[in-house]
This record gives sequence, C-alpha cells and structure tokens, in this order.
Amino acid sequence: MWNVASPGELKAGDMAAPGLLLLPRGGTPRLLGRSLLEQLGLEVLPARVGSLPELMAAAGFQRRAGSGGLWERDGQVLRAGEEALEDGALLLWTEPLAWDEAGVRRRVRYLSMASHDLRGSLANVRSYAALLLNGRVPLEPKVQRGLETILRNADRSLAFSQDFFDASRADLGALPCEPERQSLLPLLDAAVERQRAAASAAQVALVLDVGPADAVPDVVVDGARIQHALESFIQYHLARAQPGEVIRVRIRPFPPRVRVEVRRDGAPLTDEDAAAVFQREERAFREKRLEDPLRVYLARQEVEAHGGSVGVEADPGGSTLFLTLAQAPTAALGSPATMQA
Repeated sequence: MWNVASPGELKAGDMAAPGLLLLPRGGTPRLLGRSLLEQLGLEVLPARVGSLPELMAAAGFQRRAGSGGLWERDGQVLRAGEEALEDGALLLWTEPLAWDEAGVRRRVRYLSMASHDLRGSLANVRSYAALLLNGRVPLEPKVQRGLETILRNADRSLAFSQDFFDASRADLGALPCEPERQSLLPLLDAAVERQRAAASAAQVALVLDVGPADAVPDVVVDGARIQHALESFIQYHLARAQPGEVIRVRIRPFPPRVRVEVRRDGAPLTDEDAAAVFQREERAFREKRLEDPLRVYLARQEVEAHGGSVGVEADPGGSTLFLTLAQAPTAALGSPATMQA
C-alpha cells in the first residue's frame, strides 16, 4: 500500500527534516526523532494526543483558514498532516515553512486575475460555439463537426484551467472551501453519474457499490471539492481500464474516519505507477502531459484541505485509489446539505 503524504513534495528551500509521531492503535505515542517537538516548541509530548488537531491545539497552533494542511502560531507556519496506516495506527507529521504573508496575498491576487482573464476568453469561445450549434442555423456536416470539436475542447480547457488555478492556490494555502455538514452518499452518486457516459464509451462498467445495509456517515466538507476528487479518481482508472473491466465506488468503515474507495478490477498498477499516482511533476514529465497528473494532484490537495488523506493500493485483482475523511460529530448541528451540481 502507498499512503501519500505531503512531506514527499517539499517546496524548494525546505531542508528541515519532517517531524514524525506514531500513534499505535491502543498503544503509547512514539516519537520518531526530536524534530516534531522542536518544530512545535514543546519539551515533551502532551499527556493526551489522539489526533493531529489535538496535538496542534496543545502546542498553541490553529489551522490556517483556507488550508487544511497549514497551521499557524504567532507568525510561525507549519505544514502538518496525519495518515492512517494499515494496522489502524496513525502517523502524524510536521514540517516548517518560510512564510511571507504579503507575498502570498499578492500571488493569490495575481492568480485570480489570470484565472478571470483566461476563463473569460474560453467561456466566450464556448458560448458562441454552442450558439451556432443550437439548430437554428443549418450547418454543413463538416462545419458542424468542427464546431462540436471547438465546443468539446473549450469545455476541456475550462476544466483544465480551473484545476490549474485551484492547485496553484492550494500550493499557497489559499484553496477556497465552503464546508457544510452532509451525507457522503449524494456526493458519491453525483460523481458516478457525471462519469457514467465516459465509462460507457470506454465499455467499462461503473458501479456505485453501496448497499442498503452500508452505514453512510455525515461529513463536514465542501461537497463540490470532494465530488471533484472522486471524479478525478474515476477518470484516472478510466484512462487505464480495458473494455469489460469494472470500476467500483464504495465506502469502508474506518472509525473515527470514513474511507471512500474507487477500485478498478483488472490488471493492477505497477509498483512504479502506484508510487507516482499523486506526484504531479514526475507523472507530467513521464507522461508528456499535465492534465491528468494535475487533476489527481488537486484531488489530493482538496482532501488534505479537509484534514483527510489519500492513498493507493494494488493487488493481483486490481488497484484502489482511496480517500479518508473525518466523520461529522454526532452532536453537530445542521442538516444534510443539497449536493452541488
């Protein structure tokens, strides 16, 4: 199994070793070196540490708004996360960052301007192509095929540009998220339905494998973000699936978290491919294209912005991409939100 953690992709200039803490299931927390205590400014571990939020709160850090992976205290910024291991243990990690608040705000503004200009132009191209294809004006077959190609590529370019700018904002700890309490089931169902046509065209069965007896917990998430992450996992598998294979989307209990799996039954990923699934630059240079590596990398950023984690598993029967999210507390207020289309 490969659980992908952010320390594997440090920014240029980040040379400090990550701090690591192992939380065995039902056992005593174990420090893996002194880096974690030094980065948190602690002499010893707090008496009670059961999760990353508990650890960071005990050290006086607060989660930075707009980023699930960044924590701050008196101007100091750390990147931190946690990963669930196969035996039920948790691995907590931290790493220091050199943070320039004014520079980050300037960069975010720059990205917003670039996004507005590029997406505005693409939207105009798409709108006029759609207008000409509305059936009111007779078109020669060759002209119609050309306009359909323009429309299809405009949609693809709009999606790519959105992913590019969102991933760039996430790199700066400024990914927009609007979390609300909701059930996971509508998110899974919407992700499957949006990719059903593509699966049918590839002659691949796409199945939402959630039965009446399966417990579907509430989560507190930005529904559009998590749906995008799930669709990215499905698209990753579709690009590698052979006709007749099956892709299943399912839920697995993982208290106090929930694990959502997107599994392709068929030829498994190689060790090299599995290790590189969420590595944006490595895959882009190797595959000579950025679209899918960027989309899957953004999926990882979206999940981590909610305090979750992603990973990949391969076995003789197929390959599984998965994400984990914290279950919403039972006492939390609010009703399930309507899914964002």
